[in-house]
Amino acid sequence: MGYMGNKIEKAELGRATWKFLHTMMARYPEKPTSQERQALHDFMMLFSRLYPCGECATHFNKLLLKYPPQTSSRFAASQWLCAMHNIVNEKLHKPIYDCKDIDSQYPCGCDNSTAIK
Repeated sequence: MGYMGNKIEKAELGRATWKFLHTMMARYPEKPTSQERQALHDFMMLFSRLYPCGECATHFNKLLLKYPPQTSSRFAASQWLCAMHNIVNEKLHKPIYDCKDIDSQYPCGCDNSTAIK
């Protein structure tokens, strides 16, 4: 992917992406199967290659190589993503999240009464 020159679009995409990823982690299984763990790992690796902002994708891919996705549980995955988000925020001189409260920042939107069966 090429460089994304429109800073407003780039920032909007970034906010939407973090919302999506944190919500996905909040809904990730507490005790994932080996297939679910592999799916999350593969998703994150492909995501880093296909992200529409080439500069962001390259940076995130380097992060994944240094800090591979943690997939052993919902807690591990959400804390790993929070740490990745903080690394990006630090690089962009943005506020750092308190990872112990990340669930309150990005609630899962869960409503088990309407679960798909």
